[in-house]
Amino acid sequence: MAAKAEPRFGRMIPAMVTPFDENRELDLDKAQALANRLVDGGSDSLIINGTTGESPTVFYPQKIELFRAIVSAVGDRVPVLANVGDNCTADTVDFAREVESLGVDGIMLVVPYYNKPPQEGLYRHFRTIAEAVDLPVILYNIPGRCVVNMEADTTLRLAHDVENIVAVKEASGNMEQIKRIIEESPDAFQVYSGDDEATFEIMKMGGAGVISTIGNVAPARMKEIVELTAAGDYDGAQAAHNALQPLMKELFVTSNPILVKEALKLVGFPVGGVRLPLVDATPEQSEHLAQVMREVGVL
Repeated sequence: MAAKAEPRFGRMIPAMVTPFDENRELDLDKAQALANRLVDGGSDSLIINGTTGESPTVFYPQKIELFRAIVSAVGDRVPVLANVGDNCTADTVDFAREVESLGVDGIMLVVPYYNKPPQEGLYRHFRTIAEAVDLPVILYNIPGRCVVNMEADTTLRLAHDVENIVAVKEASGNMEQIKRIIEESPDAFQVYSGDDEATFEIMKMGGAGVISTIGNVAPARMKEIVELTAAGDYDGAQAAHNALQPLMKELFVTSNPILVKEALKLVGFPVGGVRLPLVDATPEQSEHLAQVMREVGVL
């Protein structure tokens, strides 16, 4: 198929973890240091306070503080993308408008969770929020967490109907669905893998890149995979993917971001633990994670 347009937000976008101090309060200094570390490692943009950033337990005033701190730290270096999605349309409109004033470069909106909207509800939800702001919007489809799958027809309607809906983070695992979105969406609309392990396969179909968990720990290694794939060096990309895949898998043996935060601690860049109802890695999990990190050359 013909190549899509060059993605406006680049190809390797870490979904940045949210650092906490010993009391599990926001550590904004460490957040700014992590953002700089990720940009130095080759990140093209940053998603702030997504799933990997513990969005369910970082409440709205803290989200604002976090977005403001990251814009201040790296906003002149890479696009800063704020996850503002919620399962109430009206609340999300209000919050998205507030976040727009902070100087972020775009927003991400997740499929509403828990209330299980039908496809028409998803279409109206996303369209209503996108039309309330001037920022570019990335949709986020992750049925494993939201119960509902946003079907290809719905994503494509939004891609064609709403000018500032510019991309989707696809974590459905449904390759036929993802392939159809890539092929039938406008040239400027980008499809990102929402799963590190699926990145190579999705990019071979014409996907833009990845919104990445492992990019927090090994940004340069994940960047290598997406750049080789984008350049058409599939043998090199496959080899780079295979070399990192054991760690991609290991980071998800328990709920994300428990192990990616532990991995950052192991590489000497501690970002604190996770907030309840998540719990920190056990000693056994940490030991096995360290073993895998050594095997793939990250530790």
